[in-house]
Amino acid sequence: MPALKEVKNLKIPGVKPPEEKCNDPNCPWHGTLKVRGIIMEGVVDKARARRTVVVRHDYLYYDRKYKRYERRSKRIHAHLPDCIKVSEGDIVVVGETRPISKTVKFVVLGVKRRV
Repeated sequence: MPALKEVKNLKIPGVKPPEEKCNDPNCPWHGTLKVRGIIMEGVVDKARARRTVVVRHDYLYYDRKYKRYERRSKRIHAHLPDCIKVSEGDIVVVGETRPISKTVKFVVLGVKRRV
């Protein structure tokens, strides 16, 4: 088993590093995975799969024809490192990374609020 690495500074406002340590190579805090691109908040819809969660991101879309906003949402599959513990209903911050699998292109960076 390799030695545990120190926690990296991701320089993302409002996100604190986890207190636990892990040996997951796809962890942005303790592994080699780099976070780039979009960073967004969402609610954990499903946390049933191993190391993968489904996050629902709600946003407003402006419809120019009717000159009003409508609510939309998208479901994002995100990698969940071993050092971060979440349950369904938690509000989390996810960041874009390189593709980890066919559908997983985001990683959970931290928990904003627990349910």
